[in-house]
Amino acid sequence: MALALTLSGCGETGPFERVGEVSAAWVTAATLPTTTAPPVVAEVGDEGLIGASDIIWANDDIGTAIPADDPQGMIASVWTRQLGSRFVQASRVEIAIALPTIRFPEAVPEDVSWVTSQLVYDPTLEVLDADTSAAFGFWTVEPYTAESGRVAVLRVGGVPDGIGAAKSDVVPIIVPDGLSLGWTEAGLRYELFCQASIAEAVCNALADSFVPLSELLPR
Repeated sequence: MALALTLSGCGETGPFERVGEVSAAWVTAATLPTTTAPPVVAEVGDEGLIGASDIIWANDDIGTAIPADDPQGMIASVWTRQLGSRFVQASRVEIAIALPTIRFPEAVPEDVSWVTSQLVYDPTLEVLDADTSAAFGFWTVEPYTAESGRVAVLRVGGVPDGIGAAKSDVVPIIVPDGLSLGWTEAGLRYELFCQASIAEAVCNALADSFVPLSELLPR
């Protein structure tokens, strides 16, 4: 808990800080793994993917006793532990409650060992930011120990009224140093950035593997 709170000000920043902004005109971030079984690797060309439940979710030891049917209560509760940053570390349970329709890749690159997760706020209104409401970082090393260890970032935000629940076409977005994919689904907007070290086929496989985050919660 102490580590996670210390990192509350550490958003999915650095080289990826402006990743979500390049698509703004398109449509308006530790516990042991939950299983000790060897992860199953699914091959994508010469690359591999492992299950998202088989890696370490860095913030899963953070938690508040907010009912699962109270998203606004959860949003307000997480905000109380912010330390001067609009990126506030949150567990996957908290994010799944705060954003009930949010989805997450069921598979991640096999060299990813950690995931960081955050709710992102409008600090003036103390509510979730409409453009980026949640952020996830995919790390090959212990989070925040080496910036080069973060190989992908997922940002999730709201979408204008009228966007359907069905998944839209996945649209490549031109960004430096990697591949960024954008789409809408389940009432939210998704942008997945993969560093150039991740093969394009693997990044596309991630985008194809999204399931409700509620299905990936610790048991």
